[in-house]
Amino acid sequence: MEKIHLRQAVLVEGKYDAIRLASLVDAVILRCDGFHIFNDREKRALLRRLAERRGLILLTDSDAAGFQIRSYLRSFLPKEQLTQVYIPDIYGKEKRKAAPSKEGKLGVEGMDTKTLLAAFERAGVLQDPAAAPETPLKKLDLYRDGFSGKPGSRERLRALLRALALPERLTANNLAELLCACVSAEEYHAAVQAIHTEGNRAT
Repeated sequence: MEKIHLRQAVLVEGKYDAIRLASLVDAVILRCDGFHIFNDREKRALLRRLAERRGLILLTDSDAAGFQIRSYLRSFLPKEQLTQVYIPDIYGKEKRKAAPSKEGKLGVEGMDTKTLLAAFERAGVLQDPAAAPETPLKKLDLYRDGFSGKPGSRERLRALLRALALPERLTANNLAELLCACVSAEEYHAAVQAIHTEGNRAT
């Protein structure tokens, strides 16, 4: 099936949730890595930025932990910038797990396609794929601008992330997509020019 294009970024709990969702939607997908989000200041700043710029969809499991994470996120993200997508209580066990979860409910990773799409439809966030804007920044642009695959690229990438107030843990693999979600083309090119100017002065 053709992926559904979403303008909003989507936040899920963990790695396997993100993998499951990536097979269905074309969107920026982030992980809160469970309760780690409670102590990750950089991730919280990034989520604020994404929510303000394009809106944020919250998609957590329907167990107590998932609702606790939702409640925490609502405590620092404006309500009008959030869309809550809820999956139903379906009992069972994910294939990769040896035993069911504590509450016995399937998480996002265990949902079938029809159920996940219905959850998004109920939340009113599905849009026509033709309406989704093309991503103006590609991974090749990061290579061209010296942020990957070249001598000194790691240092330049860190400088770029600092200049754009983004977490330094981000890698070039998913950076192009994330940059498009967080910053304008003008902001990106201004930061690139400043970094290269500073680098030329240092040599």
